[in-house]
Amino acid sequence: MSQLPTKAQILDWISANPTLTAKRDIAKAFGIKGAARIDLKRLLKELEAEGHLEKRKKTYRDPDRLPPVSVLQVKAPTPDGDLFAKPLEWHGEGVEPIVLVVPRASDPALGEGDRILARLQVVHEEDHNYEARLIRRIGSNPRRILGVFSKRSEGGRIKPVDKGADKEWQVAAGDVHGARDGELVEAELAGPKSRMGLPRARIVERLGDPTAPKAVSLIAIHQHGIPDAFPDAVIAEADAMKPAGLSGREDLRELPLITIDPADARDHDDACYAHADDDPKNKGGHVIWVAIADVAHYVRPGSALDREARKRGNSSYFPDRVVPMLPDRLSGDLCSLHEGVPRACLAVRMQINAGGEKLSHRFVRGLMRSPASLNYQEVQQGMDGQPNDRVAPLMESVIAPLYAAYDALTRARAARQPLDLDLPERRIELSEEGKVQSVNFRDRLDAHRLIEEFMILANVAAAETLIAKKVPQLFRVHEEPPQDKLESLRDTADAAGLTLAKGQVLKTAHLNKLLHDAAGTEESELINLATLRSMTQAYYSPKNFGHFGLALQNYAHFTSPIRRYSDLIVHRGLIAAHGWGDDGLSPDDIDKLEPTAAHISDTERRSMIAERDTTDRYLAAYLSERVGNEFTGRISGIARFGAFVKLDETGADGLIPMRNLGREYFHFDQETATLMGSDTGLTITIGQRVTVRLTEAAPVTGGIALELLEIDGERPPRGNGTGPRGRRGAGRGGSGKGGPAKRKLIKSKKKAAKVSRKRRQTRG
Repeated sequence: MSQLPTKAQILDWISANPTLTAKRDIAKAFGIKGAARIDLKRLLKELEAEGHLEKRKKTYRDPDRLPPVSVLQVKAPTPDGDLFAKPLEWHGEGVEPIVLVVPRASDPALGEGDRILARLQVVHEEDHNYEARLIRRIGSNPRRILGVFSKRSEGGRIKPVDKGADKEWQVAAGDVHGARDGELVEAELAGPKSRMGLPRARIVERLGDPTAPKAVSLIAIHQHGIPDAFPDAVIAEADAMKPAGLSGREDLRELPLITIDPADARDHDDACYAHADDDPKNKGGHVIWVAIADVAHYVRPGSALDREARKRGNSSYFPDRVVPMLPDRLSGDLCSLHEGVPRACLAVRMQINAGGEKLSHRFVRGLMRSPASLNYQEVQQGMDGQPNDRVAPLMESVIAPLYAAYDALTRARAARQPLDLDLPERRIELSEEGKVQSVNFRDRLDAHRLIEEFMILANVAAAETLIAKKVPQLFRVHEEPPQDKLESLRDTADAAGLTLAKGQVLKTAHLNKLLHDAAGTEESELINLATLRSMTQAYYSPKNFGHFGLALQNYAHFTSPIRRYSDLIVHRGLIAAHGWGDDGLSPDDIDKLEPTAAHISDTERRSMIAERDTTDRYLAAYLSERVGNEFTGRISGIARFGAFVKLDETGADGLIPMRNLGREYFHFDQETATLMGSDTGLTITIGQRVTVRLTEAAPVTGGIALELLEIDGERPPRGNGTGPRGRRGAGRGGSGKGGPAKRKLIKSKKKAAKVSRKRRQTRG
């Protein structure tokens, strides 16, 4: 840091890092050097005098006593309502002391998992040894690791499950927590490095057999800190809920609002209905209704349910389970628009013209009753002339009018030109035991697109209403790509013999032209992936910066409050805007919009990474029985340590490490994203077709290793290297393969190869 930290920042550091509290550790953490150390010493003295810190030397410290100011982690309340906490600074050899948190009337509410800085007092009670008075609640949890435990005489070691993590953690005999050899465990940092230079860890939870099929998603859940168990208070609050009645609501029970979801959907939070507009001024127009579960009626601001929903931010979806944002009493029952059951909803009636443009809309708070819960496949089959017994009675009155309205919306979409990526979605099929049976790509049906377009229109209507009524809200923001990523996309397009417009304000139409030009060619998947990678990450914000990808100026998430906290905030905004009750946007909601937006953007990214890691592990498990087999694929990425390949059959991503590329040294060029052989001049770049052999598939980490057999239909030329180690040394030295004498030649070869490839592809 360029300036001295505040006292609060120092206390935060000490609280979060109880094993790194020497003055030199604090100075290092805040980048304090030279004369500034004198000021740091003064601050520490003041904190000591104020009672926030106690200076103690290791030689005089009693290891079997807790410090008077200590970091604690709050446990779940007991049936009697008492709150105990785990001491995080306990280093004694005896039984861990029991700490009772004694709250004051002015203290904030504490929940399970909260970390606090507290002042401790020794007591001699039957059920506890210390009483803790809250100083303040502190930030993030200590660093957690997930790994496989290996038992040793001195305790054991933990091998992390993270891809690329090669450093083990040492566990002392007293910190093993009863873990068995080969078990999957969760552990936390337990102190400075051991004599062998390994970080120390203490096991906090045993998670069982790491190779068990259903451990795959569990690894991701724990690894990324996704809360997967609801506190008792939250469950009790949900269980006490009763179904909402008609009072204060518009009766929509006669509208045939149907739900259309995946066949394996666990909840139904949106329903729709459409009919031809009977307004003579809107010839060829349509009226579309979208109804969404009224989650705000049950999840009130400041309630235990609300706090937990905000903490989770969103539901997380895995092939074998869902970690929901709300307990099942709500997500699977009261807030699920089940067939034939009256359910509370917020609905929007939208009028569109024949060209699909929205002319007007109005929101209502209603009570609906869906006549049918259908899935995408059966609805599409009905439109394709093969309706089943459930769909047939609804074809003329409900299904056909939905598709007619959708046809109009497609015309508006074509004029608006949202980004039109074509990236098939993988679907992992599991057996009842949790083993991967098959990996397929999901069909993209018109039924999917219909629901998507209806939901987008409803989201626009919600954003526009809250803007017009000047009610604070959370926008869904997607900013345009940064220039450096656009240049990278242009380079990829150039190498494929395609062009991306330059020298003008970028619009999605320009990107769509590139995607259209690539469609039907071997470069299609490459261009789609490169375009996706050039995009910024969408996020939530109280400020409206528009949605580049959808080509919309006003956009907010309204349609999934069961699984996204952002949508619940938008629902509360609509309730407040229309004066529909006391369960609308609260002053506290408004005050916290900025941190809420940042938090739920983070939880969304956390879930995406966890879901991706789970998919990687399932794919590795699926392929682990096919080690030695050959596969085709395409180079999808280039790195200093090798080339990434996306396999055609499963869509799995594997790595060809440098040692498996060929018998020569490969030079990495970050600017051109290429690897070039120092002997043969073989150039490896994104988009090339390859045949590879599977050499390793590790289900615990999700890692897949490959060996290059063919590139662009030909065997790679053999270099003069004598093996992996030999070529590495030669490449860095000044003689033979890859020394300074060859670097000019290599550079010119790269340029010539790129120009030649470009010409060849343009002519083809």
